[in-house]
Amino acid sequence: MIDPRLQTLRVLHEQGTVTATAAVLHLTPSTVSQQLRQLSDRLGLELLEPAGRRVRLTPAALALVEHADALFLRWEEARADLAGYADGMAGRLRITGVATAITGVIAPAAARLRAELPRLAVEIGEDPDTNRFELLLAGRADIAVVIVAEGAPPADDARFRQHPVLQEPQDLLVPAGHRFAGRAEQGVTLAEAAEESWIGAGDPADQHRLLLTACASAGFTPRVRHHAVDWSAVAALVAHGFGICLVPRLAPLPERYPVVRVPLRGEHLPVRRFVAAVRRGSERQPPIARGLVALCGAAGGSGVEGV
Repeated sequence: MIDPRLQTLRVLHEQGTVTATAAVLHLTPSTVSQQLRQLSDRLGLELLEPAGRRVRLTPAALALVEHADALFLRWEEARADLAGYADGMAGRLRITGVATAITGVIAPAAARLRAELPRLAVEIGEDPDTNRFELLLAGRADIAVVIVAEGAPPADDARFRQHPVLQEPQDLLVPAGHRFAGRAEQGVTLAEAAEESWIGAGDPADQHRLLLTACASAGFTPRVRHHAVDWSAVAALVAHGFGICLVPRLAPLPERYPVVRVPLRGEHLPVRRFVAAVRRGSERQPPIARGLVALCGAAGGSGVEGV
């Protein structure tokens, strides 16, 4: 077994503070500090040094983190190999993901797994206020369905493997009676909406950035007048004429609001790219492998482009 204190050091390297590390690992700050002191004493090396009000890892600690990443990779591979001595289809599979991924991909995939593998308990969480890669690193999730966005770990990160799952187009959401509402069949170009008022809709971490990038590619900066995260609130703002917005193809909208989805056409179409991220090496474990297959299968039946 790998010393769990190495995992604490890895998370501290990611988080930067003892308090944030404790929150991710569901420990107290004093427990985190104690674990790191014990690890330092066992190795006979200083692992932390003060940096203002924070701490930073010493060169020795950084070298240890690299070795720890390699050790945890081999541990995940070992678990996969050992699972081959059983059928590997009992236990628990924890999947976390953004709301539209749950709607279009995760829930259908979990239903398929429940039917095919009744001894496998699938747990689903949206975890909107948590970095889902942190949940993977801390061992609190097995698969994270996330949107590729700026600031996420790169594809070659030593800790994670990212499997492309889905490319989700964006539509325009306009009120009924809008000049674009009658063009739901042929679509409109984003440039045609340059003079519109816009609503910053959805998660600012990815959706708002996607709006700004797409509009810049179309040659304009959107006049964003209002902001809302919940899609019901977004639909209400659009229906009452406060602006138009980009809406993901999989985002569910309440039927009571008189709004119309209008597909976009032309070049540089805004698309959200989803990946299913796992701890590197863990994808060979039978429940995780079956979960990835189920997610890709659900993506193919979602009505948007699977990968």
